[in-house]
Parts: sequence; structure tokens; C-alpha cells
Amino acid sequence: MRFEQLLQHVQRAEQRVELRATHTQVQWITLKQAWRAGWTPGRIVIAGVVSGFLVGRAEPLRTLTGARWMQMFTAVSSFLATAQAAAAAETAEQAADTAQDAQEQAEGLADDEPMVDEAFDEDEIVVTAPRPAEAATELSER
Repeated sequence: MRFEQLLQHVQRAEQRVELRATHTQVQWITLKQAWRAGWTPGRIVIAGVVSGFLVGRAEPLRTLTGARWMQMFTAVSSFLATAQAAAAAETAEQAADTAQDAQEQAEGLADDEPMVDEAFDEDEIVVTAPRPAEAATELSER
């Protein structure tokens, strides 16, 4: 095959991929609309009654004895503790980033202009940037 033929072959393949991607997107939108239109309030109620009947028929509470209740409670509490720790870590990370940005801005301002008024004696006033932990505490209290 010559280079031009290979190039045409690749271009046709790219056009087929684009056409199929467009077709898939149209089909997905159609499916999503049909799915939403299919869930009428009556069907939702019927689905709830049927699923409630099936869950009640399975009698899951019969198998939960005292020890099983304790296992379930322990598993759920550890899951919630893990989720809460992850959220706290994310918040702390954001606070540290914000504190670091504030410190960089304060250092930039300290380099550009003094933050002290000319009327005061410079020996009495000391201007320092907040430490990251202090800045994070201030931001978390707001």
C-alpha cells in the first residue's frame, strides 16, 4: 500500500469512529429520556410495594442474633468513622493549601511594602505572617 492509501484508510476509520460516537450519544440520550418517561408515580409505587414484599419475604431480621447485631453495628460505625476521617483530612488539606497561599501573599506584601504605619515607632511593632496552623485555624472557625 502506498502512503496515500494508508492515509485515506486512517481517515475513513476516524470518520467511522466519529459517526459511531455520535450515534452512541444519540442512543444514550434516547435511552435516558425513555427511562425517565417510564418512571411514572404509579410505577414507582408498584416497584416499592413489590420490593418491600420481597425484602419482607426474605426475613433478614430473623438471622440477626445478638452477636450479629453487634457485628453490624461495629461495621457501620467503623464505616462512618472512616468516612468522617476522610472528610476531615480533605478539609485539613484545603485549609493547609489556603494557609500556604495566605502565607505566600503575606510574604509578598512584606517584601513589597511595609505593613507598619509611619507614625508608629518601628521598634514597638513587629509584623509577622501567620503560621500555617494559625491561618488554618482562623479559616476553619469562619
